[in-house]
Amino acid sequence: MRQWADRTASLVGKVMTPIVGDTLRLAVPLFVIILLLPLLRLPENWTWVTEKAFGILLIAALSFLIIRGINAVQAALLSRHRMDVPDNLSARKIYTQVSVIRKIIVSAVVILATGSILMLFDPVRQFGTSILASAGIAGVVIGFAAQKTLGNVLAGIQIALTQALLIDDIVVVEGEFGQIEEITLTYVVVRTWDLRRLVLPITYFVEKPFQNWSRVSTDLLGTVILYLDYQVPMGELRKELKRLVENNPKWDRKVCGLQVTDAKQSTIEVRALVSSTDPGKAFDLRCEVREGLIQFLCRNYPESLPCVRIEEPSDEEIQRRKQKDGATTSGKEHERGSKSPGVGPENKADGER
Repeated sequence: MRQWADRTASLVGKVMTPIVGDTLRLAVPLFVIILLLPLLRLPENWTWVTEKAFGILLIAALSFLIIRGINAVQAALLSRHRMDVPDNLSARKIYTQVSVIRKIIVSAVVILATGSILMLFDPVRQFGTSILASAGIAGVVIGFAAQKTLGNVLAGIQIALTQALLIDDIVVVEGEFGQIEEITLTYVVVRTWDLRRLVLPITYFVEKPFQNWSRVSTDLLGTVILYLDYQVPMGELRKELKRLVENNPKWDRKVCGLQVTDAKQSTIEVRALVSSTDPGKAFDLRCEVREGLIQFLCRNYPESLPCVRIEEPSDEEIQRRKQKDGATTSGKEHERGSKSPGVGPENKADGER
């Protein structure tokens, strides 16, 4: 049956076949036990033990079938949405919703099963009844109200409904660049670029701002900043940038540009803008473009790299400056001499009288 389920394209077949198969494997042994118990004629004490054990097995089997069915539904739904394609935004939305809803249902089934098993025993029946009561909508809220995890659970449901955060989203949180690896009802696991795991409470993504680089689309623009000399040939640099990205499979052939974005005292700021299909490829493309442009300038236009200029004047320039300085000095001395006492027109007139 499992092989037939793998081959069939029907969603109902993929869901029902595992459930029916597991039901038969569990129902047949339990049915045989029911038929054999009256024939065994066990003592009264053993009868009580077997009845309780059979009840526990029945509840556990039913819970297992429900969880197995939920897993089968999840697998069938996700089988039609591939996560290993570049444009997987729709698949990530469905995967996140199905994953969170499955965890909620499984938690409810475990609570119900635990309460039902406890109700089989008289001393703890009252405790089991209270657990069953908490399985209702109001009961769940009341049961978790005294716990700090209530906010996390509600935040997890909110994340699943609003889809502000999806599995495999590229995010920047707490200054760390990473990818969403797991979303639970209480916490989120972020896999950083160096393969560390950053575990954050799910309320963090509801209460604090964070960067989501793939919220609407996985396409991303990458920038490369270079500080170059004023003499850099921008036309040749644009041609080299175009050549680099055209030979790079990480470029999606949408955006490629080079602009002078600022002019400083000794350098100009040149920005290269390129696009790629996802953040990972965009980062690699930026690094490769930066390396290629630097190598191109070093090989062909080394004078375009940042430098500090010290100009030495030629011999003719030095001689010309000396002559100019000498003429200026003579003019100043002549001006001071013409204005000295006893030489001016007033003194000369007095001498003539």
